[in-house]
Amino acid sequence: MKFALALLLLSFVATVSAEGSFPHGPNLDETPGSLCANSRQRRYPEKIVYCERSVDSYLKNAIIQKYDRLFDYSIRSMKRLDFKVDHLIPLCAGGSNNEDNLWPQHKSIYAITDPIEPLLCEKMQQGKLLQAEAVKMIIEAKTNLNMVPAVMKRLKSL
Repeated sequence: MKFALALLLLSFVATVSAEGSFPHGPNLDETPGSLCANSRQRRYPEKIVYCERSVDSYLKNAIIQKYDRLFDYSIRSMKRLDFKVDHLIPLCAGGSNNEDNLWPQHKSIYAITDPIEPLLCEKMQQGKLLQAEAVKMIIEAKTNLNMVPAVMKRLKSL
């Protein structure tokens, strides 16, 4: 049993070193999330403030560099097209374009979490989900990928 566990760990380490390392979720100390505050646009029955997408290349690169430097990732040495700079709290849920709401997300991670966002915002539009609960659900899913199926199930049941 110990041998199998050690072999599995070595396999994981080899994969990480061969492909580079990247975050599997946002670091909440650096990316706690923030809501849009500077917009006249309002959405949904709750009238949440909505910001248009506005993140320039300089900020995206700075966020990638910060995550590499602070957490010893190797995002900059990987294919840039394999990453997006994700809004922790999605714009459709009232998230901001501020640095504290942005983190580098690998395609293997956003393939898991992105399907939540349209459903989450659809429920907000229908008045079945308030922003505070939506924010809690999306952060739960993005910081713990094992929770994605449960979050999807909760959203579908609303």
